[in-house]
Amino acid sequence: MVVTSSARDYINRILQDISGMKVLILDSQTVGVVSVVYSQSELLQKEVFLVELVDSISKSSESMSHLKAIYFLRPTSENIQFLRRQLASPRFGEYHLFFSNILKDTQIHILADSDEQEVVQQVQEFYADFVAIDPYHFTFHVPSHYIYMLPAVVDPSTVQRFCDRVVDGLAAVFLALKRRPVIRYQRTSDIAKRIAQEASKLMYQEESGLFDFRRMEVSPLLLVIDRRDDPVTPLLNQWTYQAMVHELIGIEDNKVDLKSIGKFPNDQEEVVLSSEQDPFFKVNMYENFGDIGMNIKRMVDEFQQVSKSNQNIQTIEDMAKFVDNYPEYRKMHGNVTKHVTLVTEMSKIVDERKLMSVSQTEQELACNGGQGAAFEAVTNLLNNESVSDLDRLRLVMLYALRYEKDSPVQLMQLFNKLASRSAKYKPGLVQFLLKQAGVDKRMGDLFGNRDLMNIARNMARGLKGVENVYTQHQPLLFQIMESIVKGRLRDVDYPFVGNHYQQGSRPQDVIIFIVGGTTYEESRSVALQNANNTGIRFILGGSSVLNSKRFLRDLEEAQRVARSSTTVV
Repeated sequence: MVVTSSARDYINRILQDISGMKVLILDSQTVGVVSVVYSQSELLQKEVFLVELVDSISKSSESMSHLKAIYFLRPTSENIQFLRRQLASPRFGEYHLFFSNILKDTQIHILADSDEQEVVQQVQEFYADFVAIDPYHFTFHVPSHYIYMLPAVVDPSTVQRFCDRVVDGLAAVFLALKRRPVIRYQRTSDIAKRIAQEASKLMYQEESGLFDFRRMEVSPLLLVIDRRDDPVTPLLNQWTYQAMVHELIGIEDNKVDLKSIGKFPNDQEEVVLSSEQDPFFKVNMYENFGDIGMNIKRMVDEFQQVSKSNQNIQTIEDMAKFVDNYPEYRKMHGNVTKHVTLVTEMSKIVDERKLMSVSQTEQELACNGGQGAAFEAVTNLLNNESVSDLDRLRLVMLYALRYEKDSPVQLMQLFNKLASRSAKYKPGLVQFLLKQAGVDKRMGDLFGNRDLMNIARNMARGLKGVENVYTQHQPLLFQIMESIVKGRLRDVDYPFVGNHYQQGSRPQDVIIFIVGGTTYEESRSVALQNANNTGIRFILGGSSVLNSKRFLRDLEEAQRVARSSTTVV
């Protein structure tokens, strides 16, 4: 059960059976689906000479009858309308229509009626309606992402669209894996319950025939949980390679846009970070920042050795050998440059924002007790001119989440200091976070101080010392996976939907879906858990991939909508 190979197999099947020169036409969502599993050079090898977006191709009327058009789209009503208009006056010789999810009968009729010139060769459903970022991590990029934080009555239609997109995506994941899951959800989350129930209805009632794979082994488990049960993980600075790049620069569909942080040569403005396409990244994506520096130095040394041997060209044979090896040499040069650039830029940001000091306090807040020392450390950092507004806000949020009940007076002092120090601070945002994800709302043992097992574990960790002070935090997801492995995930906290569960049988495959988005710290936790070979394989999915900026943006937007809805009332 690996999501990257499932998505890649679908794209392979779409491209390989259609010979000749092709144009690939995608929408704003399927472009991400394809780009994370297929490189541009691989598309060229499949004779794809043009990649276009469906809405922009509508604006052109130039005939290209020598090309075969392959459409790979989500089956939305908007895309069906685009197709209807394009089939009315076809520009290409042939049309091959592939959809990333289940088509409605009415949509099939619209397409059939629109194909008056009989240019459509085939219409198929290929269930790659998810962005497979890594082998065990997928996302959906759901629009209006903040809406999961608000009660459904605030904006029922946007909540419904959010749920529909998630349910469609989950259906595609399980159709791609050819499995039908038993489904559980977090009891304290209305939106997790709603998504779980709607997914169950789709898989066991509305499309039960499609999901009836007649397989005898134990069904996989789909567990739907809510981001608000662990608001700490997306607020923390990160110190492992992939997570750190996303936190400090940003990764979108495995691409890093360096234009956002400075001026770079054209070929370095956007770089790809993919465990499928970059062997160095695959080995180092979960390594600590300090180790990355050493490993990059080793890669640079190897490259310099190769460069020296290439400079020693004496004969025609040497030259021919160099030309043969040149593509590999160019690729190696590009890879070295990419990783050196990323680490150099991140080092600058760490220095400028004093992130070593900030992060040490964050980790203390997330992992250890000691409220008096924490208050003093946060106050000192709020007074430090080098600390950014973003980091001040995150520190106060982490303190509030940890000590909201213990020290209301000191918490109020931090609110006031934050408001006076940070010009951009939106009043009430920390309080809004507590309303969303405070101790009364959370179900899990976020700080390891409710459950006796967790208290004991924290004490043991404190006695042994911590290997790395910057990466001592474990996301709540880690505890959930441990509970599943040990068969201790309580039914009362994570109830089943319907009566489809198999009594006493332990699932071998578990997909944990986080409504509100995943983080790369959590995907690392999943990869490390899978490496332990416990007999259960985990896959992580979410409605988006968060860093602290994205999480705060969702929080601000939810706060704005909540305020405007109360004003209207």
